[in-house]
Amino acid sequence: MREQILGLTTPIMAFVFAALFLAVWWRAGLGRQVLAFAAGYAAFALGFIVTHLLPTGAAATFFVTQAFYSLASVLLIWGACHRAGRPAHLRTLFGIYCIAAVSLLAAVSISDDAGPRLVLINAGYAMMFLVAFVSLADAPRRTLVDTAILIVLALHTVDFMVRPVLTSMAEGAIPAAEYRESLYYTIINMVLMLKTLNTAIVLLGACVYDGIVKVREGANIDPLTSLCNRRAFEAEVARTLSQSTHTGEQVSLVIADIDHFKQVNDLWGHQAGDKAIAGMGTLLARMSRPHDLLGRVGGEEFCILVRHCGEADAAQLADRMRLAFARSTFPEIGDHISLTASFGVAERRPGESYDRLFSRADAALYAAKNNGRNRIERGSQPAVPLCEDACRAAA
Repeated sequence: MREQILGLTTPIMAFVFAALFLAVWWRAGLGRQVLAFAAGYAAFALGFIVTHLLPTGAAATFFVTQAFYSLASVLLIWGACHRAGRPAHLRTLFGIYCIAAVSLLAAVSISDDAGPRLVLINAGYAMMFLVAFVSLADAPRRTLVDTAILIVLALHTVDFMVRPVLTSMAEGAIPAAEYRESLYYTIINMVLMLKTLNTAIVLLGACVYDGIVKVREGANIDPLTSLCNRRAFEAEVARTLSQSTHTGEQVSLVIADIDHFKQVNDLWGHQAGDKAIAGMGTLLARMSRPHDLLGRVGGEEFCILVRHCGEADAAQLADRMRLAFARSTFPEIGDHISLTASFGVAERRPGESYDRLFSRADAALYAAKNNGRNRIERGSQPAVPLCEDACRAAA
C-alpha cells in the first residue's frame, strides 16, 4: 500500500504542475513554450503511471515508459530552447530516442535483468538534456532565471547518466518482475519527486518573469501602431544619445505629422483616423532600418531617431516615407482620396540634448506645415524642392 501511495505521488504532482502551466498559458497569453511545459509534465505523469501500474515483467512496459518519458523530455527541452530563441535540434533528439529504443530492444532480448534496461534508457535521457544544455549554453543569460534553467538541464544530464549506474551497481541484478520492489525503484521515486518539484519551480519562475516583461513592454508600446509610446521612445533616445556622445556617432531626428488630420476625424470619423495612424506607423516601421528608433509621440505625430546618418541622408529617407505615405490608400476614407504628411529633420549637434534637438526638428516640421504641407524642412537650412515639388515647379 505504501509503495502504491508513493508511486502515485509523483504523477499527481506532475499533473498539478501541468494544469498550472496550462492556466498560465491561457491567462497570461505567454508563448507556446508554456504550453509545451504543460504537455511535457502531462506526458511525464502518464509515463510514471505506466511504470507504476503495468506489469514490469512485460517488456512492453519499458518501451511504453521510454516513449512517454522521451516525449516529456523533448517537450521540456523544446520549450526551454524556444523561450531562449535557440534551436532544440529535434532531429538529434529523435535520433537519440531511436538509438536508445534499439539498445533497449537488445537488452530485453538478452536478459531479464532490468538494470541494463534502466541504464540504457536513462543514458538516452541524459544525452537529450546534454544536447539542450549545449544549445542553451551559448544563449545570452540576462537574468538569474536563464542561469537556473541551464543549471537544471545540467543536473538532469548528470542525474540520468550517473544515478542509474551507481544504483544498479549497488543493488546488483534486478529481475524485471521485481522492479517495483527494488531499491532502484524506491530511489527513483524520491529523485523524480524532487526533480519534478525543482524543475517546475524554475520553469514557473521563468513564466512569471516573462509575464512581468510582457506587461512592462506592453506599457511601453503604443497599442494602435505597435511602436514605442512617447515615454519609452524618449527613454531609449536618451540612452542612445548618451552613447553617441562618447562614440561620436552621427544621429538625426525626424518628426512626421499627418496633414489636416482633424479633418480626417471630422469627415470620416475616428475609426478612419485610427486606420490612418496605424497605416503611418506600419509604413515608418517598414521603411526604417532595424537599429533606428521609432515612436508615436503624439496623436498623429511620429519620431524617428536615425542612427549613423546626417541631416541630408535623413531628409532623403523622410522624403521616401513622404512619397510612400502619399501613395497609400485607406478604404475607410475612399480609394480616390490620399493623405499626406509633413516632416521636420534635424541633425544632432555635438553635446546637444534631446530636448534641444527635438525643438529644432519640431520647428522644421512647423515650417513644413506653414510652407504648404506634404514637404520636408531641414533644421539647418531652408527646404530644397523635393521630387514631386521640383517636377511641379518645372512644369
